[in-house]
Amino acid sequence: MQSRDPKRKIFLIATEESGDRLGSALMKVLRQRLGDGVQFVGVGGRTMAREGLETLFPIEELSIVGFAAVVQQLPKILRLIRQTVDAVLEAAPDALVIIDSPDFTHRVARRVRAKNPAIPVVDYVSPQLWAWRPGRARTMLGYVDHVLGLLPFEPEEYRKLGGPPCSYVGHPLIEQLPSLRPNAEEQRRRDAEPPVLLVLPGSRRSEIRHHLDVFGETLGRLQAEGRAFELKLPTMPHLEATIREGIASWPVKPQIVVGETERRAAFRTARAALAKSGTVTLELALSGIPMVTAYRVGAIEAFILRRAIRVSSVILANLVIGEDVIPEYLQEDCTPEKLGPALSAVLTDTDMRHRQVEAFARLDTIMSTGNKPPSVLAADIVLATMRKVRR
Repeated sequence: MQSRDPKRKIFLIATEESGDRLGSALMKVLRQRLGDGVQFVGVGGRTMAREGLETLFPIEELSIVGFAAVVQQLPKILRLIRQTVDAVLEAAPDALVIIDSPDFTHRVARRVRAKNPAIPVVDYVSPQLWAWRPGRARTMLGYVDHVLGLLPFEPEEYRKLGGPPCSYVGHPLIEQLPSLRPNAEEQRRRDAEPPVLLVLPGSRRSEIRHHLDVFGETLGRLQAEGRAFELKLPTMPHLEATIREGIASWPVKPQIVVGETERRAAFRTARAALAKSGTVTLELALSGIPMVTAYRVGAIEAFILRRAIRVSSVILANLVIGEDVIPEYLQEDCTPEKLGPALSAVLTDTDMRHRQVEAFARLDTIMSTGNKPPSVLAADIVLATMRKVRR
């Protein structure tokens, strides 16, 4: 009598909250497809735990930002890499899915491939090799079987750079459009006076420290010039104390909006935003909110990035649209003298504002995945990769 087929084992690694959310959605679809015939092991956060993952270690152990911090924590990082590699090899999964955080996950994947080439590796969220270090594409060919891209231009970049197969599965934000866009009442508030202005200084403490002072001075100047606005600063509970301390000296005090639900409600009524560069620029663009963006890092990081970046814009929304419609003020250009006039322009009926609104209206078509949500497309490729190379 033939023995019953054992459970399919999938090892997932996500070390940041955004990756944890992607991993959770992927696990949910995989469980729908495989039922009780799947077992999840690996590294993840709270949302992946709710889908049945018991993590090797809390992902907070890897919440490290900045080159100096990484150097200080290097022994700990290397220990966690070794621990994760050993766990993957012991589990011998049907697939290893690495989710974002390439400085950690790719080191794990390379070592796993060297020791057990039979384990297929799927990379969910491409490193930004289209922005810097393009040589990583060919390197990835040696240890990644398939890349799941969140951005529509990524498959072509991998083809041009000679990397592994890459499929556009869609950004998770496109599944969240109803929570980003205003209803009739919220649209009336968006159009009313004084306009709601969002200020978004970053989602990590180091980013917040780099941006709060210059943002506060910019807003103070705007108010002193007679520009009226209702200021809101969305943040998350674990950052609230840092934000409150940082804005204590601001000449204009924002309403601090805490938590994801309240954050999205603020987006739905906002007329414009002053934002630190990052994924939030795509979120604002999908919400139809014109913006001014800024980015400051430490001197060492700025020196390295200036020599490495190979794109015309660091603004994610500009890259997806294919046009530099959003102004960006980086490093020495990130000053109140430059941010203030640009912010005044997007708050009022100007060509700059109109150009952004028109470009944002094209995003639904540019980012479409047809009738399948990103998590379903991602699960399809993970399952196909498992079947293709299953031992």
